Amino acid sequence: MEYEWIDESMKRIRLDFLPNDLQKELKYNGFDGAVAVQARQSLEETEWLLNLAEGNDFIKGVVGWVDLCSDDVGRQLRKYTSNPKLVGIRHIVQGEPDDRFMLRKDFMKGVGQLKEFNLTYDILIYPKHLPVANEFIKNFPEQPFVVDHLAKPFIKKSELEPWRSEIKRIAAFPDVCCKISGMVTEADWKNWKEDDFLPYMDTIYQAFGEDRIMFGSDWPVCLVAADYQQVINIVQLYFKNKVSSTGMDKFFGLNCKNFYNL
Repeated sequence: MEYEWIDESMKRIRLDFLPNDLQKELKYNGFDGAVAVQARQSLEETEWLLNLAEGNDFIKGVVGWVDLCSDDVGRQLRKYTSNPKLVGIRHIVQGEPDDRFMLRKDFMKGVGQLKEFNLTYDILIYPKHLPVANEFIKNFPEQPFVVDHLAKPFIKKSELEPWRSEIKRIAAFPDVCCKISGMVTEADWKNWKEDDFLPYMDTIYQAFGEDRIMFGSDWPVCLVAADYQQVINIVQLYFKNKVSSTGMDKFFGLNCKNFYNL
């Protein structure tokens, strides 16, 4: 499979990564399983991920892709939800040339069908999309959403606003969660420090609380800037004096399990 967004600067991940590679990382770090999330907008990839999940019990769920803008989306959803490991859908909105893509009538019509199939939706956007996301979410009460990668704040530039204000507006919706993931790739890949991430994690923790945040490794993409263990260390160091052992369990697994109905 080809992934056009993997340019020369990301040659570290121009490799095949398969379940066995991930399972080693999970076992070493004490995880029972993981949710696989799409990276390419094709039905073929959704089928491939579901096949991998069926053959590897530690892949507890799949967030796949269907064409939410298609008149055929209902048939696609019926087909793929016949596999119980399909737990959610994602569209790579950050790659769309139209910054208001999420408000397209055909796209919103497709998202409106997800609740019928008991599917979540992963919001993959940049900070510039947060005001649009706010408008978008208003249209879907009780639809479970999760913001991926904190909506990719400009950590490398140490910029907080307007990202901080906008993410707080999103957090006001009770059915929206946030993945603390993808931070190292938004920082200086070669020179990041743990302190770089503190104001961003502070914002998310204060806005969403311990019941609506979840860990995401962003593996293998994270490897351009940090290994799996380093990614875990960043969040473990942050939370160890902030939450109880129960709070840690929520962040590292229970919230994900509840959100995706695993």
